[in-house]
Amino acid sequence: MYAVIATGGKQYRVSEGSVIRIEKLEADAGTNVEFDQVLLLANGDKVAVGTPLVAGGKVVATVQAHGKGKKVTFVKFRRRKHYMRRGGHRQQYTEVKVTSIVGA
Repeated sequence: MYAVIATGGKQYRVSEGSVIRIEKLEADAGTNVEFDQVLLLANGDKVAVGTPLVAGGKVVATVQAHGKGKKVTFVKFRRRKHYMRRGGHRQQYTEVKVTSIVGA
């Protein structure tokens, strides 16, 4: 059984026991979070596609850790203009483990 959920402006395909990194959530490690924006539920040959959401669909996950991703560097440069800027960014994430998928 798997589901497609939407969180943080992105979509994720999850199944029970899977660990995913999503955009940072304001939740402590060890707490449960519920994702009610379920776009698709599949159990074998039975597939429920939402319009846009599946009614009664819910995914429950446990927050494992918070962290920062790899550094992404960028350079802005204009030739012959004495202009160069360097910068970097590390996106914060929350690592969650899916414990159950509930479908109507």
